[in-house]
Amino acid sequence: MTQQSYDVAIIGAGAAGLFCAAEAGKRGRRVLLLDHAKKLAEKIRISGGGRCNFTNIHTRPDKFLSQNPHFCKSALAQFTAADFVERVKKRGIPFHEKKLGQLFCDNAAQDIIDMLLDDCADAGVTLHTETTVNKIEHTEGRYTLLTSGQTYDAASLVIATGGLSIPKIGATGFGYDVARQFGLNIIPTRAGLVPLTFGGDILTQCKALSGVSVEADVKYGKTSFAEGLLFTHRGLSGPSILQISSYWQEGTPITVDLARGVNTLEKLKTLKHEQPRLHIHNAAALAIPQRLADSICEELGVQGRLADLTDKALATIAARINNWNVLPAGSEGYRTAEVTLGGVDTAALSSKTMECKNQPGLYFIGEVVDVTGHLGGYNFQWAWSSGYAAGQSV
Repeated sequence: MTQQSYDVAIIGAGAAGLFCAAEAGKRGRRVLLLDHAKKLAEKIRISGGGRCNFTNIHTRPDKFLSQNPHFCKSALAQFTAADFVERVKKRGIPFHEKKLGQLFCDNAAQDIIDMLLDDCADAGVTLHTETTVNKIEHTEGRYTLLTSGQTYDAASLVIATGGLSIPKIGATGFGYDVARQFGLNIIPTRAGLVPLTFGGDILTQCKALSGVSVEADVKYGKTSFAEGLLFTHRGLSGPSILQISSYWQEGTPITVDLARGVNTLEKLKTLKHEQPRLHIHNAAALAIPQRLADSICEELGVQGRLADLTDKALATIAARINNWNVLPAGSEGYRTAEVTLGGVDTAALSSKTMECKNQPGLYFIGEVVDVTGHLGGYNFQWAWSSGYAAGQSV
């Protein structure tokens, strides 16, 4: 079997891998890009409801979780959200801001994938799909990759294989295995940006309310997110829940305000004075959807007209709406998680280049690294920024 030599080999042709490959190729590097999947960049394709939330104009370090919150600063400064937007504009891809700085393609995520693939082609990148790397060796300063059909070697090796989230589109733990092979520490992984599940009476209630959505404020410890919440047949979802899931620790409760911006007790007391004949179900429905109001009133056993209810009863209803302390049973896990928390320990990497400090020529970029963004385009920006940083160094 012949051996083909390159300057750079990149494993993983997702967002980070494609971007890094193009950047390295532009510098005149001979780049090999390998991926085990038949269809590339599936995470890009399915993101944002098929329109790819490709970055966020409010990108800054405090929007990312990591054991070292400072690690992401250098890469994010080297290639910013504005830099990626400029690429998108130059390509002529129409896009819009949805909310909270989230930028989406007007047409389809395929526009971003096509841009990345064309950039790789223009930079002379050699791309092989449906290629599984069975073994990696490092001898005499070069990395040898043994695949089922070919052997390759390169001076630099970039691991851009992502995390464990959404295995049905090809996610594996390959990148963590490579890190361990070369003695790197792995920060324990878990599902992030994922719906939360419940059991018992709460699950029964969530099932009955499936499809109901509210603008909520969800808190865990000192962290809170004010965005939409959705009841599902498994529990709770929606942006506010996905966001808090990255902070939530199993076995501990979260606090939910189901009527963000409404002082429900004050509202109910005012209504009791102004419309005493109003039924509590309908009064509560002036703060939250009717189905949810009915469910809460029945759960708490509070019935009747406002005139017949004590202020204590109104306070009980209000607390359940504005300050619902609830214990999740778990999450939906990697099956539906948008990202994987944890990963390759940043202590082993250069924040400027993403290269291993004690293993020259070995780089880790994107989701495989212990850097996880909030919902809303931040994780794609980390892919572009970390890919760029490595692409300037390999």
